[in-house]
Amino acid sequence: MGIWTDRLVELGITLPHVATPVGGYAPAVRSGRYVYTSGQLPFVGGTLPVTGKVGDGVDVDQAADLARTAALNALAAVDAVVGIDAVVRVVRVTGFVASLPSFTGQARVLDGASTFLHDVFGPAGIHARSAVGLAVLPLDSPVEVELQVEITPGR
Repeated sequence: MGIWTDRLVELGITLPHVATPVGGYAPAVRSGRYVYTSGQLPFVGGTLPVTGKVGDGVDVDQAADLARTAALNALAAVDAVVGIDAVVRVVRVTGFVASLPSFTGQARVLDGASTFLHDVFGPAGIHARSAVGLAVLPLDSPVEVELQVEITPGR
């Protein structure tokens, strides 16, 4: 096993199966030394555990946990392309939060994903990030997360 695989085991985390795309796109693609994921929803066992908008039935703590799950799903997509142990660092996280117009805590929601990635990768998990509020996301998901990771040369 490798360093990140060992770390996942240490944290008691199992990478889930990659969600089947619902359109004409790939869950993740490699370009040079980077892997870019498509937006990942917080599927658990093929279903969304919570739907709706943050600030209207979905609270910040629930949404942060969903962002963590979406980031886990994004890592599974990276693993399917190059293997998780090829990751050198997480470069960027973009998160989308379906929320009421008056809700301004999108950054707190995305902290669920950011904290998770730091827990897994340590300093290599510190990344640039955008947290964007939207009126609605696919399948009425409260959150969606995409990653950009740098990988080991030659992998």
